[in-house]
Amino acid sequence: MINFEEELEKFQPSVDVEQVEEVVNKNTLTDVTDIVKELITETKGNV
Repeated sequence: MINFEEELEKFQPSVDVEQVEEVVNKNTLTDVTDIVKELITETKGNV
């Protein structure tokens, strides 16, 4: 049987995951909300 407490003590996060997390947090990516806001602003300017 798996001893979850023991396995949790042995757990070490992957270096790759930490590196990806760093890159994602540093980048300001455009999401759907940003695109919709830009479209609304453009539409209001054309009316």
